[in-house]
Amino acid sequence: MTDILILTGAGISAESGLGTFRDKDGLWTRYDLNEVATPEGFSRNPALVHDFYNARRANCLAAAPNPAHDALARLQSRHAGRVTLVTQNVDDLHERGGARDVLHMHGALSGALCHDCGARWPAPAVMDPLSPCPDCHRPTTRPDIVWFGEMPYHMEAIQDALLRADLFVAIGTSGNVYPAAGFVSEARAAGIATLELNLEPSDTVGQFDTVRTGPASQIVPDWVEEVLTS
Repeated sequence: MTDILILTGAGISAESGLGTFRDKDGLWTRYDLNEVATPEGFSRNPALVHDFYNARRANCLAAAPNPAHDALARLQSRHAGRVTLVTQNVDDLHERGGARDVLHMHGALSGALCHDCGARWPAPAVMDPLSPCPDCHRPTTRPDIVWFGEMPYHMEAIQDALLRADLFVAIGTSGNVYPAAGFVSEARAAGIATLELNLEPSDTVGQFDTVRTGPASQIVPDWVEEVLTS
């Protein structure tokens, strides 16, 4: 029985119409990340930050899971071992594809967070700087997203799952955003097998035991079928 830890990045959702960040036409080429993805940017111009995430939330709500999301949900439900799904993505396509207990290390567009008191609640489709926190009633609500300079969520649970795994799989990740980019080296140091599934090789491709390239909607279902029939 094989326990698997899977890390997914923007590449798995690209075929659902959600833009990746770091390719030549990625989101960071069109926005200044210091203005829309940092606590300091939010303090300077919360309206701009809300506008950015309102647009991303609308894009997410209009998207649908693709065969890669569906395949990972199928793996979770049918594989005899434990399948832990960790994502750097803030969309909910894994859940809508049927996955359960997904660890969103960078937060989620579906959540709202009070910048002052730390309260959390489901985000409405549109947020604005005057939206009051339901707990402290201050107009300091923000998307429940991990911004640059902030600590990713669920790190203790992720580390436990990584060290318990027999196989670490990275899907659609760039390999240049830490701490997620360091998971493969941690896995190798612990003697855990590693696999990369990506449209193009990541920045950490040399650290993986096995690499398969191609569209996620093709190579992920193919790999899942191999696991389930082996």
